[in-house]
Amino acid sequence: MKKNMGSADRIVRLLITAVIAYLYFTNAVTGTLGLVLLIIATVFAITSFVSFCPLYAIFGLNTCPVKESK
Repeated sequence: MKKNMGSADRIVRLLITAVIAYLYFTNAVTGTLGLVLLIIATVFAITSFVSFCPLYAIFGLNTCPVKESK
């Protein structure tokens, strides 16, 4: 898998994951919505750690900075 996520994108996803986890575990968001958000947060965390998002690959997006060769 080629990396397609930049550091800013990874940080934003991890922040969103932390907010969703906080809301879920403090019972601010419960029920089906809470579970759906928790699943989304888990996917965000996994894709942040591996620096690869399958949806980015499908749509041809790449937020990883381009390295110039010398």
